[in-house]
Amino acid sequence: MRYFVRNNTLFLRGRFRAASTGINGGIADVTTILNSTVPHDFDDDPQRYLDLLAARHGLSREYFGLLTAVEMHHLCVLQYDFITVFITAGVTNPTVTAGVTNPTPPPAPHTINIIVYSREGMPDAALLETIVTATGAKAQALHDLGYDFPGTTTDAVAVACERDASCAHTYAGTLTEIGRRVHAAVLYGVPEALARQLGKVRRSDPSFFIYSRYGGEHWVEWQKEGCPYYPCHFPGQRCDYCYCPYYPCNDEELGEWVESSSGGRVWSCTKCTLLHVPEVADYVKRNPEAALAELKRLRDRL
Repeated sequence: MRYFVRNNTLFLRGRFRAASTGINGGIADVTTILNSTVPHDFDDDPQRYLDLLAARHGLSREYFGLLTAVEMHHLCVLQYDFITVFITAGVTNPTVTAGVTNPTPPPAPHTINIIVYSREGMPDAALLETIVTATGAKAQALHDLGYDFPGTTTDAVAVACERDASCAHTYAGTLTEIGRRVHAAVLYGVPEALARQLGKVRRSDPSFFIYSRYGGEHWVEWQKEGCPYYPCHFPGQRCDYCYCPYYPCNDEELGEWVESSSGGRVWSCTKCTLLHVPEVADYVKRNPEAALAELKRLRDRL
C-alpha cells in the first residue's frame, strides 16, 4: 500500500479487497481509495466529481471514494502494527438557545471519514465487521468528548486489505487481533482529528501517530522538529519521511523481516537511508506516486 496527499486529496494505492459505505460503495477489488476535500458549498454530483477526479489523476475506475469538507492538513494517520487508519473529522453542533435546540443546520457541513487498511488479509465478512468496529469506536469517542450523537449524517468508512494476502483474520470484533487495533486507533484518532479541524491543535501537514510499546504502551505523534535522535543516519539528512510511505517495501536491499519482541515478524528498515537523502526526499514530495525502483535509480545517479 502507498499513500500520499495531493491537491487536498488523500490517495491510497495498491491491490485491495475493500468494502466501503461511501459513494458508490460496496465490496470490490480496487486499486485506489481516496478521500477528497470539497468546498463547503459543494453541490456537484458526488459520483461524477469522483470519476472526473480519478480521470485527472490517470486512475482506473476501480476505486472507492469519500468526500469531506475537512482540509487534508487536518488528516490523522495512525499506525498500529499491521493496521493503518486514516481519519478526517469535523462535527457541527446544533445551536442551543434558552434550552431549545435550533433545528436550522449551520452553513458549514462536516463529516467523519475513516479509512482502515490491513496489511494482513481478511475475508469479506471480516471487512464488513471492521466497519462495525470502527463505527462503534467513533461513537464511543464522540460520547467521551461530550457529544450527544454517534456521528454526522454524512460519515463514511472504507476498509481495505491486501488482495493477495492470505485471509489470516476471520473475524474483526473488538476482541480480535484486527478489531482491538482498529478500535484503539479510531478511539484515539477521532479526538485528535477533531482537535485539528477545530483549531485546538495546529499542524501545517497531516499528523502521523504510531502505537509504541517503548516505555509502556502508548500513542506517539511523530514530529521532526526537536527530534532527540537527529541525525540518526548522517548529518544533513532529511526527516520528512521518518515513517516511510513505502513501508513495508519488502525490498531486501533496504530492509528485512525480523522477529518482533511482541510476537510475530515485522519489517525492519532501520538501516535504510533512501528517503533521508535530500534529493530523493525532494523528488518524492514533487512526485508522491513515484515507484520505489525510480527512487533507487535516482539515488544511484547522485
